[in-house]
Amino acid sequence: MKVFKFGGASVKDAESIKNVARVLKHEGFKNTIVVISAMGKMTNAFEKIVNSYVQKSPEISIDIDNVRNFHLQIVDNLFKDKSHNIFTEIEILFGQLGTFLIQNKSNNYNFIYDQIVGFGELLSTKIISAYLNNNTIKNTWIDVRDFIKTNSFYRDAKVDWKKTQQNIQQLKSDTLIITQGFLGSDKENKTTTLGREGSDFSAAIFAFCLNAKSVTIWKDVPGVLNADPRFFKNTQLLNHISYNEAIEMAFYGASVIHPKTLKPLENKNIPLNVRSFYELVNKGTTVSKGIDLKPEIACYILKKNQILVAISAKDFSFMVEENLSDIFKKMHEFKLKVNLIQNSALSFSVCIEDKFNTFQLFLNELNLKYKVSYTAKVVLYTIRHSNRQAVKSIEKKGKLLLKQSTKGTVQLIMQ
Repeated sequence: MKVFKFGGASVKDAESIKNVARVLKHEGFKNTIVVISAMGKMTNAFEKIVNSYVQKSPEISIDIDNVRNFHLQIVDNLFKDKSHNIFTEIEILFGQLGTFLIQNKSNNYNFIYDQIVGFGELLSTKIISAYLNNNTIKNTWIDVRDFIKTNSFYRDAKVDWKKTQQNIQQLKSDTLIITQGFLGSDKENKTTTLGREGSDFSAAIFAFCLNAKSVTIWKDVPGVLNADPRFFKNTQLLNHISYNEAIEMAFYGASVIHPKTLKPLENKNIPLNVRSFYELVNKGTTVSKGIDLKPEIACYILKKNQILVAISAKDFSFMVEENLSDIFKKMHEFKLKVNLIQNSALSFSVCIEDKFNTFQLFLNELNLKYKVSYTAKVVLYTIRHSNRQAVKSIEKKGKLLLKQSTKGTVQLIMQ
């Protein structure tokens, strides 16, 4: 059993979908599960629908039409037969979306988000499954929500491994299976999502439950690079990364591999390959047991839109364990992600990510007991396997607000 995952960039248009067929023919697709994300920037487009719906904006009909027309144009380019069943399948899905928008009575933003955004993956997999079947790549489409079961923590659901394993192990895996990334369902069969970029995690879940031979993530880059080429020049390919090193990189925010993806693979020693869907002869990067990094060079991880918060007691007393426990409890309550902490006798600094737009609520509560100042929109750089030259190159990028060094790793918050 092999598990392949194709992200949004690899299925962004009709030509990209044709390339998926090319990849499968080149690699072989017997005993293969293919996990697919929403097409291109469609998750963002569905988020726009969510916001229009919550804000009761009249723009929602335009937002829905834009998404429908995007998918219909792709289908129109892929299928010469305009009576093909896929056209009906698409309208059925948009009908289901419309029904939810009319019948929903919940005001829970995160619940609404999951019910709407999940249509991106359903549409992409329906279209790709139909195209492959139409081009001699016979496959079975499955709804991942019937297999991956979670709790009801919408937008960042936790997997019920026992139920999920029981479901997935019932799959007949001797053919090609097409399914969705990112999605699951709770005990009420309501759609849940596994967190942004969760399709990698979906692939790891299937691999773990089926004792897969390998997982391959197909991307528009040669493999895992030592830095994001959108922000750094002269990046280098990492041929091999150990599980431990990859987990460290993911923890610090490396975007190529989802943080939750690696642990289930390491538990069963399943190698993870990151390869280019353009250059099929190249092996890309393999994450498995072995040396930490090959070649051993400095690796840069960048996280934008961070908030650096400085907290101290109003009475000028020490920041002791009781204070820190209180602050961490509040950060957990408001779902704020902590990326760096530093404390002294009188103050506590923390770099956080406001994923759920709750920072202002957190700040309001904290101001009742503490003196708080913050700087928004800072950038957090993490350098793994750092050296003096690597650190200096980052310090030139702006005003240094905070610097923290541990063995082999340096973090810098820049403005």
